[in-house]
Amino acid sequence: MVAVPKVRPSEKPIGVLLADDHQILLDGLKEVLEKEFAVVACASSGKELVSLALKHKPTVIVTDVGMPEVDGIEAVCQIRKAGITSKVVFLTMLDDPAVALRAYQSVGAAVGYVLKSCAGTELISAIREVLAGRTYITPRITNEVLQACLQNLKPDHASEGLTSRQTEVLRLIAHGKTMKEVAAALDISTRTAEAHKYQIMHDLGVNSVAQLVQFAIQQGLIALPFLPQPGIRERGKPPMH
Repeated sequence: MVAVPKVRPSEKPIGVLLADDHQILLDGLKEVLEKEFAVVACASSGKELVSLALKHKPTVIVTDVGMPEVDGIEAVCQIRKAGITSKVVFLTMLDDPAVALRAYQSVGAAVGYVLKSCAGTELISAIREVLAGRTYITPRITNEVLQACLQNLKPDHASEGLTSRQTEVLRLIAHGKTMKEVAAALDISTRTAEAHKYQIMHDLGVNSVAQLVQFAIQQGLIALPFLPQPGIRERGKPPMH
């Protein structure tokens, strides 16, 4: 009897967890992604995204930024804190560099940011880039646009006007830390950390965390994430943050 050789199973497809609160778009994106990847689950809210990420531990998470209950960026932060290291590609309708910056700060290196109006083949490209350890940003938001956004913020007080403790609080906030984490890192109470935050915002004349991050970058307190020029992808090692 001639032995029949065993057929080697095909390589396991890359698992993708998809999240968006619009069912029609969710179905369309799933159809696009399933041509190259395995969509392990779909979520319609940030809370559900966190739950499904903990359950499936996907290789890649593709998530909308604006979702009910918990937004996509905060959901990814919670997933990271739980020890899940999935690559992340954010989807959004907003071509706002400040939102992109917040997304990058929440994840760090090798993250994607794609506008929904450009989703499709660009989304596939973004996933490939983050899987290769590189950063991808939609060409609609270029380095120059982000720099222009940062230059629009003109605080009345330079960083030298902040106390050393306020500077440390600002640095931690700009790195995406929660106020509880800031308090723990500086061995102060959460209420004290919050007081420092609001005093900094008052002194700088800003009214949002995004503006605090922008100010921190301007003052060199944190590094600006690498943003590729349109049509150019970074080769070799991933960018430093």
